[in-house]
Amino acid sequence: MKLHWSPRSPFVRKVMILAHETGLEGRLQLIRTVVAMAQPNHALLADNPLSKIPTLVLDDGVVLYDSRVICEYLDHLHDGPRLFPLTPVERWQALRRQALGDGILDVLLLWRNERMKPRERQTQALLDAFELKVNTALRMLEREAPALNAAPFDIGHIGIGCALSYIDFRFPGRDWRASRPQLTSWHRGFQGRPSVQRTEPTDQD
Repeated sequence: MKLHWSPRSPFVRKVMILAHETGLEGRLQLIRTVVAMAQPNHALLADNPLSKIPTLVLDDGVVLYDSRVICEYLDHLHDGPRLFPLTPVERWQALRRQALGDGILDVLLLWRNERMKPRERQTQALLDAFELKVNTALRMLEREAPALNAAPFDIGHIGIGCALSYIDFRFPGRDWRASRPQLTSWHRGFQGRPSVQRTEPTDQD
């Protein structure tokens, strides 16, 4: 299988963490793919009309995207514990947490793009809205941290962990850990997993 991939994409990282957790990383051929909002990747467009990563090309030519679809597909290719729980209560909880992590990442990417504009072109209302949404999500996660610790590791943990790690990667001046001791403790455990350590984001190819 061919995976359009980047070492800096948090959504690609979700796929790679799941692949390492399930022992599937050796079945993925990583295709270094550069994408940008204002510069569509014409080679990638042949596989994904949205020019977004991750994009997975199966051996039979079928193409899957985005990270949620790819992760769930890969989770059906192994015989170990499922990272997408099968029982309804646990499944909906995991999917909700994945959606929260993905949603935080969506806001962070928009926030970063706005911050990268020349100051005179930035919209303060947008910056304030992005900050409010992220901070509100972090407050919720602080309350939910004990439940995260108690639950078996699943796709929800991966999504939330990748979102918190992306703050460290792209917003190094923001101390999200301040006044959030339970979430900090949970994330420390997340960072200690071998799958997470092997997929640390980097701007170097």
